Amino acid sequence: MKVIQAYRYALDLTAGQERAVLAHAGAARVAHNWALARVKAVMDQRAAERTYGVSKESLTPAVSWTLPALRKAWNAAKAEVAPWWAECSKEAFNTGLDALARGLKNWADSRAGKRAGRPVRFPRFKSRRRSTPSVRFTTGTIRVEPDRKHVTLPRLGRLKLHESARKLARRLEAGTARIMSATLRRDGGRWHVAFCVEVDRADRQPTRPASTVGVDVGIKHLAVLSTGELVPNPRHLQQAERRFRALNRALSRKAGPDRRVGRRPSRRWQQASTRLARAHARIANLRRDGLHKLTTRLARQHGTIVVEDLNVTGMLANRRLARHIADAGFAEIRRQLTYKTHWNGGRLTVADRWYPSSKTCSACGAAKTKLTLSEREYACETCGLILDRDLNAARNLAALAAAEIDTAGSGPVAGRGADHKTRTRGRVAAKRQPGTVHAGQTGTVPPQGGTTDHVFT
Repeated sequence: MKVIQAYRYALDLTAGQERAVLAHAGAARVAHNWALARVKAVMDQRAAERTYGVSKESLTPAVSWTLPALRKAWNAAKAEVAPWWAECSKEAFNTGLDALARGLKNWADSRAGKRAGRPVRFPRFKSRRRSTPSVRFTTGTIRVEPDRKHVTLPRLGRLKLHESARKLARRLEAGTARIMSATLRRDGGRWHVAFCVEVDRADRQPTRPASTVGVDVGIKHLAVLSTGELVPNPRHLQQAERRFRALNRALSRKAGPDRRVGRRPSRRWQQASTRLARAHARIANLRRDGLHKLTTRLARQHGTIVVEDLNVTGMLANRRLARHIADAGFAEIRRQLTYKTHWNGGRLTVADRWYPSSKTCSACGAAKTKLTLSEREYACETCGLILDRDLNAARNLAALAAAEIDTAGSGPVAGRGADHKTRTRGRVAAKRQPGTVHAGQTGTVPPQGGTTDHVFT
């Protein structure tokens, strides 16, 4: 099967190469800001004319914000706007215009109700200091050198990798991968290159195709499996808080930028800011590495994995637990399991958001009316079962995959404050996600709109 996969590598750039990459990222920012100012000026003019009572036919002509239209307008004005345009690759300007076109489309779709999720704001101008420098190349010479330690990109030439790209090079040499684009991005004070690759992955089967495991994520333990395994929560952010406080204090003592008086940051402030950014990047890398190892192991071993449809956004509203929930990465676990089960020939079942996995007894199926968060052990009043609440929830999730699915039923098993019994083989509700299947089906359902999966390797 063919999927879209990302391979991300750190770069070791020389001072000259870093200046060249920053110039390309700056060119993308200039093109983005110029096109945004053009679109915004026309929209403001049309809005002002409507307040004057100008008829619709007499309004200033609207401008198209599709990528071809923005690119055509930029090519007509680039000699005047950016006389130095020939020093950078055309892909740099296309990067900024493409980001603006997608941002405007998302904003328009959100206003029209065509886009789910939170309302999308109108695109804003990119700042040289606050925005993350990045540039993407889709045409030209994009390859991994035979030594697997260097990559070649248009106009930038040969760039040294911090680590070997042997995994990607092997696929390219075997003809099972094709590079579609390469994106340079500075993250945590270090430059990275991410290759967007179309990979022809071999069909695989889990080690135990008939195995079903329920995964209950939490804060005390990162994940509790229905098999009884407890995955400890590393709490990377909590362990690094002392260092973050020291780095923040050191940064506050330096002369930073001040736009009110036009003061530029001092060199020591920039160095302290880089140290703080690297510390945050290290925590993010540790968290990402641990989650990838966990989800890869689960997807390769078990044929069916059951998780909950958690309202992570609503959980982050709890100011006492928000930092711990964000540090655990609940949403990232589900995102990775979605495509990794598809890659490994398994299936992912997502329990309905209101399925009372914690309130239901995994032995007799009786459900409690209330179960406070402080009750860490589940004590069933019907059969007398006493069990850790997270392990009880994981067993209920595993039983959900083996339950009979009533396709005619609608809605969850029980809403807020479940006050009736939930039987493990009664009517249940599972939400279909891209790359997931219901518990009673076999095989794998590919994501809607093609097999487009993203992962950093």
